Amino acid sequence: MNNPLLEHHTEEELWAAYKKGRDPVIREAFIKQYAPLVKYVAGKVAANMPQSVDFDDLVGFGVFGLIDAIDKYDPEKNVKFKTYAVTRIRGAIFDELRSMDWVPRSVRQKSREIEEAIMEVESKLGRPASDSEIAKSIGMSNDEFSRTMLKISGTAIMSLSDIWYAADENEKITLGDSIESPSSMNPDSIMEREEIRRVIVSAIQDLPDKEKKVLVLYYYEELTLKEIGKVLEVTESRVSQLHTKAILRLRARLTNLRKGIV
Repeated sequence: MNNPLLEHHTEEELWAAYKKGRDPVIREAFIKQYAPLVKYVAGKVAANMPQSVDFDDLVGFGVFGLIDAIDKYDPEKNVKFKTYAVTRIRGAIFDELRSMDWVPRSVRQKSREIEEAIMEVESKLGRPASDSEIAKSIGMSNDEFSRTMLKISGTAIMSLSDIWYAADENEKITLGDSIESPSSMNPDSIMEREEIRRVIVSAIQDLPDKEKKVLVLYYYEELTLKEIGKVLEVTESRVSQLHTKAILRLRARLTNLRKGIV
């Protein structure tokens, strides 16, 4: 990639210079350097979105995430910029999609109802609840529950950036954020963030095996739902259901942990 600054300086030198002076020329060079990364992430998101979601819009949303990543990246934290930026780009895309609020109210309500049922049932059982146990708690048949999950997974926008734990109303921490430890944070805040990261990782470990695999393949291996379906030998719609259930289960579990229930 022809980047005049990178022809005369290493990327490490440019990051050091940018951290010191916030030179807009260096910032622009990084934006151009990593623009293909935005398209890559937008393409992965688009593969799992309805056709009504425009790819160019996703790219536009992702650019905001890239700029945010450039401004907040700390090369001394031993996290590669690409790894850090992917989380920020994807998060910015989902934030913008959620702000459009295109999910029908009835679907959103069902999603909340199922999440609350999972929270209640699993706090009583002390283990992951089965589909039939969740369905029974909200007065649904197994078939009805399956159809409802399919409807939710087909329209709801969910990601690990939805999962957050707030120490107070002004702070939001996601799994993506947990790879950071900003130097501006005081020791108590850093310890709290590490504890939150531990809790989230523990919650993921407690998921049913297939749901855990879907999260790992989707968020860490960056496969599309269709590609995951081939790996797990299930349909794409089944992968979508597993992904949605995993997110609902994680959010419910983290809410319970926050309340000190489990």
